[in-house]
Amino acid sequence: MAVCIDVFTLFPEMFAGPMTCSMLKRAQEQEQLVISLHNIRDYTTDKHRVADAPPYGGGGGMIMKPEPLIAAVEAVVPQGIPVILLSPQGRVFNQRLAEELAEKPGFALICGHYEGVDERVRETVVTDEISVGDFVLTGGELAAMIIIDAVTRLQPGVLGDPTGAAEDSHTTGLLEHPHYTRPPEYRGMQVPDVLLSGHAARIAAWRREQSLRRTWERRPDLLLSASLSEADRAFLLELAKEDIEQRKKGS
Repeated sequence: MAVCIDVFTLFPEMFAGPMTCSMLKRAQEQEQLVISLHNIRDYTTDKHRVADAPPYGGGGGMIMKPEPLIAAVEAVVPQGIPVILLSPQGRVFNQRLAEELAEKPGFALICGHYEGVDERVRETVVTDEISVGDFVLTGGELAAMIIIDAVTRLQPGVLGDPTGAAEDSHTTGLLEHPHYTRPPEYRGMQVPDVLLSGHAARIAAWRREQSLRRTWERRPDLLLSASLSEADRAFLLELAKEDIEQRKKGS
């Protein structure tokens, strides 16, 4: 079953490249993804198609007007479908949230722009707000593309490897292990022998340990909520001992 995503934007042309290449193109051709772009200006009522205005109370920037945006959402989105405003004030997007959205038959994304949207848009049609990080973009279009990509690759059959998404960084709570491919030697750097051994259990154990090591080194905060076995905890204890020894040598 396809996931249907409605996108409300002032700049639909921004989606032409990313949404028509690679995996996203294939997902649409296979009818696993339906993206509908809606130009907010099409719902304005004045001859100049004005969708923004200065803020009451003064201040810099322009604010997206409520009438065309609310009219667009109400004309397109059925009752019960999540309507998400892309905003730096929203809950931060992560893999868990991507999985949550991937379970839904569809949702709508409102791409904010300029200084923001009239608060009455939030009060009338928005059911959720999402941010892609603690920074500010010019508009919500790039954020929408990130969400569409992350959700689409979780749809069954989209990835060439049916287990690929289950092993991605963050899906397991850890960062992913290193990858290698041909040639086995490049500029003196060798592919680890275990990966050439053909021994599935040893390869799986190596990958798990490398995943733990990489998370320990780069994102130790993830270990606080990751699901860890006794073997995992024992390996992390060894990593902690290695760090202590390295500090002693460096002091």
